Amino acid sequence: MPRFRRPRSPVHTARRAAAVLLGLLALVLALRPGPPATGAMAPPTVPATVATTDLAAGAVLTGADLTVARFPAGLVPSGVVADPGTLVGRVLAGAVRAGEPVTDVRLVGPGLTAALPEGQVAAPVRLADLGVAGLVHTGDRVDVLATPPDAAVAEVVAGSALVLATPRPGAEGGSPAGGLLVLAVDQGTAARLAATSASATLTVSLPAR
Repeated sequence: MPRFRRPRSPVHTARRAAAVLLGLLALVLALRPGPPATGAMAPPTVPATVATTDLAAGAVLTGADLTVARFPAGLVPSGVVADPGTLVGRVLAGAVRAGEPVTDVRLVGPGLTAALPEGQVAAPVRLADLGVAGLVHTGDRVDVLATPPDAAVAEVVAGSALVLATPRPGAEGGSPAGGLLVLAVDQGTAARLAATSASATLTVSLPAR
Protein backbone atom coordinates (compact mmCIF):
# COMPACT_ATOMS: atom_id res chain seq x y z
CA MET A 1 0.00 0.00 0.00
CA PRO A 2 1.22 3.51 -0.79
CA ARG A 3 2.43 5.45 2.23
CA PHE A 4 1.26 9.01 2.71
CA ARG A 5 3.50 11.67 4.40
CA ARG A 6 1.97 13.64 7.16
CA PRO A 7 1.74 17.35 6.30
CA ARG A 8 4.17 19.45 8.28
CA SER A 9 2.73 21.55 11.03
CA PRO A 10 2.53 25.35 10.64
CA VAL A 11 4.92 25.71 13.54
CA HIS A 12 7.60 23.69 11.76
CA THR A 13 7.14 25.71 8.58
CA ALA A 14 7.41 28.99 10.51
CA ARG A 15 10.65 27.81 12.16
CA ARG A 16 12.22 26.98 8.83
CA ALA A 17 11.22 30.37 7.39
CA ALA A 18 12.66 32.15 10.43
CA ALA A 19 15.91 30.22 10.05
CA VAL A 20 16.19 31.27 6.40
CA LEU A 21 15.55 34.92 7.28
CA LEU A 22 18.15 34.84 10.05
CA GLY A 23 20.66 33.37 7.62
CA LEU A 24 19.99 36.16 5.09
CA LEU A 25 20.30 38.81 7.82
CA ALA A 26 23.65 37.38 8.93
CA LEU A 27 24.89 37.50 5.31
CA VAL A 28 23.82 41.13 4.91
CA LEU A 29 25.56 42.11 8.15
CA ALA A 30 28.71 40.30 7.10
CA LEU A 31 28.84 42.14 3.78
CA ARG A 32 28.09 45.61 5.22
CA PRO A 33 31.17 47.88 5.32
CA GLY A 34 32.58 48.26 8.82
CA PRO A 35 33.61 51.51 10.52
CA PRO A 36 36.58 53.31 8.92
CA ALA A 37 39.97 52.32 10.19
CA THR A 38 41.74 54.72 12.52
CA GLY A 39 44.28 55.60 9.84
CA ALA A 40 41.49 56.70 7.43
CA MET A 41 40.07 59.36 9.76
CA ALA A 42 39.84 62.93 8.45
CA PRO A 43 43.03 64.96 9.00
CA PRO A 44 43.01 67.65 11.71
CA THR A 45 41.82 71.07 10.61
CA VAL A 46 42.72 74.62 11.62
CA PRO A 47 40.61 77.82 11.50
CA ALA A 48 41.35 80.52 8.93
CA THR A 49 39.64 83.82 8.12
CA VAL A 50 38.08 83.85 4.64
CA ALA A 51 36.06 86.33 2.58
CA THR A 52 32.29 85.89 2.63
CA THR A 53 31.91 87.41 -0.84
CA ASP A 54 34.02 88.61 -3.76
CA LEU A 55 35.99 91.68 -2.65
CA ALA A 56 37.82 94.18 -4.83
CA ALA A 57 41.28 95.58 -4.27
CA GLY A 58 41.11 98.65 -2.04
CA ALA A 59 38.10 97.39 -0.06
CA VAL A 60 38.09 98.35 3.62
CA LEU A 61 37.27 95.11 5.42
CA THR A 62 34.21 94.94 7.68
CA GLY A 63 32.93 92.20 9.96
CA ALA A 64 30.33 91.23 7.33
CA ASP A 65 33.09 90.64 4.76
CA LEU A 66 34.80 87.97 6.85
CA THR A 67 34.07 84.61 8.41
CA VAL A 68 35.96 81.58 9.68
CA ALA A 69 36.40 78.33 7.74
CA ARG A 70 38.40 75.24 8.64
CA PHE A 71 41.08 73.80 6.39
CA PRO A 72 43.29 70.71 6.67
CA ALA A 73 46.39 71.75 8.57
CA GLY A 74 48.65 70.85 5.66
CA LEU A 75 46.70 72.89 3.11
CA VAL A 76 46.03 76.20 4.86
CA PRO A 77 48.28 78.94 3.43
CA SER A 78 50.71 80.82 5.65
CA GLY A 79 49.86 84.34 6.72
CA VAL A 80 46.23 83.68 7.70
CA VAL A 81 44.63 84.54 11.04
CA ALA A 82 41.96 82.69 13.01
CA ASP A 83 40.17 85.79 14.36
CA PRO A 84 38.35 87.90 11.71
CA GLY A 85 38.18 90.82 14.14
CA THR A 86 41.89 91.46 13.74
CA LEU A 87 41.36 92.26 10.04
CA VAL A 88 38.40 94.65 10.35
CA GLY A 89 39.40 98.08 9.04
CA ARG A 90 42.33 96.77 7.01
CA VAL A 91 42.55 97.61 3.29
CA LEU A 92 42.88 94.93 0.63
CA ALA A 93 45.86 95.28 -1.68
CA GLY A 94 44.40 92.77 -4.15
CA ALA A 95 41.05 91.25 -5.05
CA VAL A 96 39.82 88.26 -3.03
CA ARG A 97 37.25 85.64 -4.05
CA ALA A 98 34.46 84.41 -1.77
CA GLY A 99 35.78 81.60 0.40
CA GLU A 100 39.42 82.52 -0.20
CA PRO A 101 41.66 82.82 2.86
CA VAL A 102 42.72 86.42 3.53
CA THR A 103 46.50 86.32 3.92
CA ASP A 104 48.87 89.09 5.02
CA VAL A 105 50.11 89.71 1.46
CA ARG A 106 46.54 90.59 0.42
CA LEU A 107 46.54 93.55 2.80
CA VAL A 108 48.04 97.00 2.71
CA GLY A 109 50.53 96.93 5.55
CA PRO A 110 53.54 94.91 6.70
CA GLY A 111 52.59 91.85 4.71
CA LEU A 112 52.47 93.88 1.51
CA THR A 113 55.50 96.10 2.08
CA ALA A 114 57.63 93.09 3.02
CA ALA A 115 57.48 92.04 -0.63
CA LEU A 116 58.68 95.42 -1.94
CA PRO A 117 62.11 95.62 -3.58
CA GLU A 118 64.85 97.17 -1.49
CA GLY A 119 64.58 100.94 -1.44
CA GLN A 120 60.86 100.96 -2.35
CA VAL A 121 58.07 102.11 -0.06
CA ALA A 122 54.28 102.05 -0.24
CA ALA A 123 53.03 105.60 -0.77
CA PRO A 124 49.34 106.59 -0.57
CA VAL A 125 48.11 108.97 -3.26
CA ARG A 126 44.62 110.47 -3.16
CA LEU A 127 43.30 111.48 -6.58
CA ALA A 128 40.89 114.37 -7.03
CA ASP A 129 38.81 112.53 -9.66
CA LEU A 130 37.26 109.33 -8.34
CA GLY A 131 36.34 108.32 -11.88
CA VAL A 132 40.01 108.22 -12.84
CA ALA A 133 40.84 106.19 -9.73
CA GLY A 134 38.19 103.67 -10.74
CA LEU A 135 40.01 102.98 -14.02
CA VAL A 136 43.18 101.85 -12.28
CA HIS A 137 43.74 98.27 -11.17
CA THR A 138 46.18 96.59 -8.83
CA GLY A 139 49.33 95.69 -10.76
CA ASP A 140 49.05 98.60 -13.22
CA ARG A 141 51.90 101.03 -13.82
CA VAL A 142 50.89 104.68 -13.67
CA ASP A 143 52.39 108.14 -14.00
CA VAL A 144 51.25 110.55 -11.29
CA LEU A 145 50.59 114.05 -12.60
CA ALA A 146 50.36 117.15 -10.38
CA THR A 147 48.72 120.41 -11.40
CA PRO A 148 49.57 123.32 -9.06
CA PRO A 149 46.98 126.09 -8.64
CA ASP A 150 46.72 128.34 -11.73
CA ALA A 151 49.21 126.15 -13.62
CA ALA A 152 48.56 125.55 -17.31
CA VAL A 153 50.56 122.34 -17.53
CA ALA A 154 50.74 119.33 -15.21
CA GLU A 155 54.09 117.86 -14.22
CA VAL A 156 55.01 114.23 -13.68
CA VAL A 157 55.97 113.64 -10.04
CA ALA A 158 56.09 109.83 -10.20
CA GLY A 159 56.75 107.80 -13.32
CA SER A 160 55.73 104.19 -13.99
CA ALA A 161 54.81 103.54 -10.35
CA LEU A 162 53.44 100.10 -9.50
CA VAL A 163 49.87 100.16 -8.12
CA LEU A 164 49.63 98.10 -4.94
CA ALA A 165 46.02 98.90 -4.03
CA THR A 166 43.06 100.74 -5.54
CA PRO A 167 39.74 102.04 -4.17
CA ARG A 168 36.80 99.64 -4.10
CA PRO A 169 34.10 100.17 -6.77
CA GLY A 170 31.51 102.77 -5.78
CA ALA A 171 33.65 104.30 -3.02
CA GLU A 172 32.55 107.86 -2.32
CA GLY A 173 34.61 110.84 -1.32
CA GLY A 174 33.77 110.34 2.33
CA SER A 175 34.94 106.73 2.28
CA PRO A 176 38.41 105.98 3.66
CA ALA A 177 39.22 104.37 0.30
CA GLY A 178 37.66 107.08 -1.89
CA GLY A 179 40.15 108.06 -4.62
CA LEU A 180 43.04 106.50 -2.72
CA LEU A 181 45.80 104.58 -4.51
CA VAL A 182 48.77 102.91 -2.87
CA LEU A 183 51.88 102.99 -5.05
CA ALA A 184 55.31 101.39 -4.83
CA VAL A 185 57.92 104.14 -5.25
CA ASP A 186 61.36 105.05 -3.97
CA GLN A 187 61.88 107.24 -0.91
CA GLY A 188 62.55 110.42 -2.89
CA THR A 189 59.41 110.02 -5.01
CA ALA A 190 57.34 109.32 -1.90
CA ALA A 191 58.58 112.60 -0.40
CA ARG A 192 57.68 114.53 -3.58
CA LEU A 193 54.21 112.98 -3.65
CA ALA A 194 53.58 113.93 -0.04
CA ALA A 195 54.72 117.53 -0.59
CA THR A 196 52.86 117.95 -3.87
CA SER A 197 49.57 116.52 -2.64
CA ALA A 198 49.26 119.32 -0.07
CA SER A 199 48.91 122.03 -2.72
CA ALA A 200 48.36 120.46 -6.16
CA THR A 201 45.62 118.44 -7.81
CA LEU A 202 46.76 114.89 -8.53
CA THR A 203 45.71 112.54 -11.30
CA VAL A 204 47.27 109.59 -13.10
CA SER A 205 47.84 108.34 -16.62
CA LEU A 206 48.64 104.81 -17.74
CA PRO A 207 51.78 104.82 -19.88
CA ALA A 208 52.18 102.38 -22.75
CA ARG A 209 54.12 99.25 -21.89
